[in-house]
Amino acid sequence: LQKFLILLQVTTTVVVGKTLMILFPNAMRRYILKQGEKSRMNENPKFSYENWGPTFFSFKYLLFVLKVKWKRLEDEAYEGHPAPNTPVVTCSGEVRRLFDFMQGNRPLILNFGSCT
Repeated sequence: LQKFLILLQVTTTVVVGKTLMILFPNAMRRYILKQGEKSRMNENPKFSYENWGPTFFSFKYLLFVLKVKWKRLEDEAYEGHPAPNTPVVTCSGEVRRLFDFMQGNRPLILNFGSCT
C-alpha cells in the first residue's frame, strides 16, 4: 500500500511538473534553478541548467525518484520493530549490511561521530 501511495504521489508530481514546464517554461526554469541553489548544483560553472534542468519531470526522473523513495521504505526504523538491515560502508570502503556485524545474541552498538 505504501509503495502504491508513493507511486501515485510521484506520478502526480511528475505529470503536474511536466505540464507546468510546457505551459510556463521560464517560470519553471526559475523554480528549478532555485532548487539547484539549495543543493548547490549552480556553483559549478561547467554544469549549466541546459545539462540537467530538462531532465526534471522526465520518465527517467520518475523512475529514479520512485527507486529512491521505495528503497527508503526499507530503511525506516520504528520503535518496537526490528531494525532495518541497511547498507553501511567500512573504513576500508567495503559495502556491507548492518547485520553482518552481529555476533550471536550480543547487542550491536552503533557509535556515530565526526572527525573534523
